[in-house]
Amino acid sequence: MSARSLSEIAELCGADLHGDGTLVVTGPASLATAGPDQVSFLGHPKYAAGLESTRAAAVLVGRSLQVDRADLNLLRVDDPGRAFTAVIQAFVEPRPAPVPGIHPAATVDPSATIDPTATVGPGCVVEAGATVGARTVLRAQVFVGVDCSLGHDTVVEPNVTLYAGTTVGDRCLIHAGAVIGSDGFGFDPTAQGWVKVPQVGTVAVEDDVEIGANTTIDRARFGQTRIGQGSKIDNLVQVAHNVELGRSVLLVSQSGIAGSTRLGDMVIVAGQAGIGGHVEIASGVRVGGGAGVFGDLLVPGDYAGTPARPRTESMRRLGVPGRVDRLMERMRMLEARLDRQEAGE
Repeated sequence: MSARSLSEIAELCGADLHGDGTLVVTGPASLATAGPDQVSFLGHPKYAAGLESTRAAAVLVGRSLQVDRADLNLLRVDDPGRAFTAVIQAFVEPRPAPVPGIHPAATVDPSATIDPTATVGPGCVVEAGATVGARTVLRAQVFVGVDCSLGHDTVVEPNVTLYAGTTVGDRCLIHAGAVIGSDGFGFDPTAQGWVKVPQVGTVAVEDDVEIGANTTIDRARFGQTRIGQGSKIDNLVQVAHNVELGRSVLLVSQSGIAGSTRLGDMVIVAGQAGIGGHVEIASGVRVGGGAGVFGDLLVPGDYAGTPARPRTESMRRLGVPGRVDRLMERMRMLEARLDRQEAGE
């Protein structure tokens, strides 16, 4: 990891430096673990006490934050969290550039089209009719099914499976173990048991999408399951058949969306939230962690609880059980008082 002076760090993240610009640091770290040759940041006021004990050489803080330590070098910025991201990136060693071409240990059908600038790693399988665009990288053990299409500058990490007919756009990043285009979960009850409903649609992943590790996106029963441009999906997320995500949707880890549900642009679904089938979620809705959505949410804003309601309403309802307990205790006291009065009469 390369070393940088505090003056260089201030320049790259637009900070006002209060301290020794010649001091050299070797990397980033948290307030609690940083050593005297590392730089840290204060991203939330609740961690402010850490400024008193940190051993960091310098800390990124808000421009107006009061800091009592005179011995601590400060880098004052508008947004410490975002600035610290730039600092981290400055210390990251670049990953070796992939070598274009098809690895000898890969299996590529003669009818597949691989751009000469693309990279197909060891153990990859690219089936008939598939297309891999310019500068796209398939790391080891990626499976690309029949008639799949990948755009340019997309990176597919190891052990990803793209079922037949899946389309992936430009500049996408798909992390290890993701499965895209597996059958939607559909069965009809009969006297003999469950009968599988054919899932003959596809999945379309638009440009600039990131899909987390071990996430699953099911193919449509018919038509398309669609992941809108710029959407970001965390690890361990389930997107069911015929779901449609708008632009720049954010799905956080362990959230799940049932079949034929539609999410508008810039929707956020927090961790472990569940959204039922055939639901409409308007653009700008934010669903809180662990929430359960069983009906349409058509007004932008924050929602929480199960069933999901506007956040302020949900928070009020969470306080009801405690108030009921207090009311019950008061009622018992009043009943006892009334009994004593009646006994005295």
